[in-house]
Amino acid sequence: MGGKTYHAGLPQKSGNNFMNALVYDTYGTPEVLRLEKVSVPMPKDHEVLIEVHATSLNSWDWDLLRGKPFVNRIGAARQPRYRILGVDVAGRVIAVGASATRFKPGDEVFGDLSGCGWGGFAEYVCAAEEALTLKPTGIDYVQAAAIPQAAVLALQGLRDRGKLQKGQRVLINGAGGGVGTYAIQYAKLLGAEVTGVDSAEKLDMILAVGADYVLDYRKANFTAVGVQYDLILDVIGKHSVFALKRALGSGGRYVMIGGPMPRILLNLICAPFIARLEHKKIMLLIHKPNHEDQEVWRELVESGEVVPIVYREYALSEAAQAFRDIGEGRVKGKAVVSIKKMDL
Repeated sequence: MGGKTYHAGLPQKSGNNFMNALVYDTYGTPEVLRLEKVSVPMPKDHEVLIEVHATSLNSWDWDLLRGKPFVNRIGAARQPRYRILGVDVAGRVIAVGASATRFKPGDEVFGDLSGCGWGGFAEYVCAAEEALTLKPTGIDYVQAAAIPQAAVLALQGLRDRGKLQKGQRVLINGAGGGVGTYAIQYAKLLGAEVTGVDSAEKLDMILAVGADYVLDYRKANFTAVGVQYDLILDVIGKHSVFALKRALGSGGRYVMIGGPMPRILLNLICAPFIARLEHKKIMLLIHKPNHEDQEVWRELVESGEVVPIVYREYALSEAAQAFRDIGEGRVKGKAVVSIKKMDL
């Protein structure tokens, strides 16, 4: 470390700093996760140390836990790259590195750590200060932890790649998850007509969040019902590009956020030909975590225009169950692990 670290109190145990963390050393099911005492990290020059109050799960956590698809094992074939998962955090700044200037001890923050080392499923984590934003006022840490990655993906998919405009007809596939619930609310704020697609168990919630129409994917294939959309935001990504283009109107945009790797590759290969022949754009969203987009959501949440949807609050000791729930598709909105709710 290049200079002095300013802090406001760390946990002490026998002269050393320790914390509880959810760790894993091998790919597998949630059963490979375990609670362990590990050293509290210390911030580097441009980092801050956060006392984590809550962390939410993303599908990326689930993929890294299992090591599937295999792309998640690149550079880490035999054992996980990150021993502690978790990128969406909300908490309080405890210490700042010598060159960190944006935050001070005591600040309440939230952010996405996917660009700076993960580690959210622990009592403390270090993060680059540019990954963080001041927590919205008027909500608790659990709600704040539900915002970062999912909300930014929704924003970048609709605003940046989708070029969403007022009055457009929008379909969101996978509307009942984290990205989907934020995408519905943002699209409605911009004056779009929104159709949400998901399982029957989630349809009432999707309507309550603001969707105009819903489809149970088990009963209706949105690519075959004869309705065309100006924009499709797809979190699931299981339909073929040839089916998808039927559901797009002329000049329409399809933005893929998630899906099987073979499907992603096929869509990207076919995209230039579809754009040239049918004037329909097939695109893949590459997530770019950043403070500026988090700030957009901070303002929307503070104003009450958007509400984070939390499925359930889990204790750190219950985190394995949170992983099971997200893996089995039960979660409506976001599953959040409350570190302060630990029952050890």
